[in-house]
Amino acid sequence: MSSRRTGFWLAAVLVVALAIFLWTRYLAIPANVAYVSEEAGAISMIDLSTLKVIRRVQPNDVAPRGLAVTFDGKYVVTSNKNTSDVAVFRTPRLSLVERIHVGDNPEFIKINPAGDRLFATFEPTSQGGPPKSGKAEGSKGESKDGEAKDKDKAEAKNNDNDDDNRPPAQIASFHVGDWAPGPVSTAGQETEGMEFSPDGKLVLVANESQENIGLFDEATGAHIRDIDLKAYGIRPRGVKVSPQGTGYAVTMETSGTLLTIDPNFNVIKSVPTAAKPYGLAFDRAGKRIFVSAALAGKLQVFAADSLQLLAEVPTGQRCWHFTFTPDDSRILLACGRSNNIVVVDANSYKKIQTIEGFKLPWGIVTYPRSYGSLGLP
Repeated sequence: MSSRRTGFWLAAVLVVALAIFLWTRYLAIPANVAYVSEEAGAISMIDLSTLKVIRRVQPNDVAPRGLAVTFDGKYVVTSNKNTSDVAVFRTPRLSLVERIHVGDNPEFIKINPAGDRLFATFEPTSQGGPPKSGKAEGSKGESKDGEAKDKDKAEAKNNDNDDDNRPPAQIASFHVGDWAPGPVSTAGQETEGMEFSPDGKLVLVANESQENIGLFDEATGAHIRDIDLKAYGIRPRGVKVSPQGTGYAVTMETSGTLLTIDPNFNVIKSVPTAAKPYGLAFDRAGKRIFVSAALAGKLQVFAADSLQLLAEVPTGQRCWHFTFTPDDSRILLACGRSNNIVVVDANSYKKIQTIEGFKLPWGIVTYPRSYGSLGLP
């Protein structure tokens, strides 16, 4: 009788252990992880406790850039430049469950503050994306920020007429979960970063080649007005709302400029950055603004109120986007041209580690969701 009882309990323990294993591996929503979109075609998952890649998938015909994770952590969504669509992956296996046509050259995606709608920008006829050839960024020939900025300004002027002749960019929207389409807005030329007002009623979009920020009604998609930034710089790229809702920050890539803007969309301050700033984010307290200067290979830290430069951290080549970890202790930068993820201490500004083995990493977000150039607020 005793041996039977022992056998029964042993079998029960094995069944429970197997159930826990299967739940964890196939059903449970992963926590304390980062997701990375790789333009070469992969989506990767990093365990933030070990800083190891624990899963990578590479579906056919996907070249992901824009990246978002739903509020419940059930889905990771990417925008795919080569196939004009948005792809939806179910966690934890990163299994592809949906492909939604958007339009030519989709780039930036973001979920609204309510968590129920996904917005995606796309650029008809755009030749967007990173450079395909030439000298690697960060080389000696491009090491001087001033020289790079002068070259970019000249190129921007030469391209103005071409930009004006392109069809305007669009902003598509979809309901999270069933992915039903919503309103589509007509934006300006070459849309880049996207953000929402603190109350969630406005969508802000950086129109790169028009040097402005477009404002749209979140519910209807109606265009409200544009905020002209020509007096402050060239080619706005990133735009972020402050965590306290007291204003916005904008990076202007070609001129190397960081702006702060008040809630009424008046420019408060403007300062120069290192070469080609793109991704930016406030910290959770709203006291610091972090800027990834992609060509300069630096993460810069500015005081949010004065825009005083507080620190600079050497990173990798073309680090377009970055995220804090959920506990705000570290920052992970997706460095597209050095094909790695650089990990930095968010308080000491020291480089901690480099995670290798990626191919053109573009975007990075975490779950639980955290502050970053593609994430919160």
